Amino acid sequence: MDSSKDINFLEFLVKSIVDHPEDVKVERKIDEMGVLLNLKVHKDDMGQVVGRKGATAKAIRSLLRIVGLKNNARVNLKILEPEGGSQEGYSSRVDQAMEDLKSL
Repeated sequence: MDSSKDINFLEFLVKSIVDHPEDVKVERKIDEMGVLLNLKVHKDDMGQVVGRKGATAKAIRSLLRIVGLKNNARVNLKILEPEGGSQEGYSSRVDQAMEDLKSL
């Protein structure tokens, strides 16, 4: 599969719906499972990319599968959590809670 087709399509699609298109980055990896596209966006754009209950992300994944089918490849999308996102500091809070429990 021509690597530029799936990357160009994803970049065009995501840049069209976000407020910070300059922060959209796509990395492409190929393994035995097919093509994996890793998407990074600005932390303020995560809601627009994921959508309500994941509807937008699901639609993007469906469209990428169609692009893959046309090019005889299995294409998957992974949306990476940006720095400063909602999961930021989660592991440190869990570690702190475990330390608090140990001290009891």
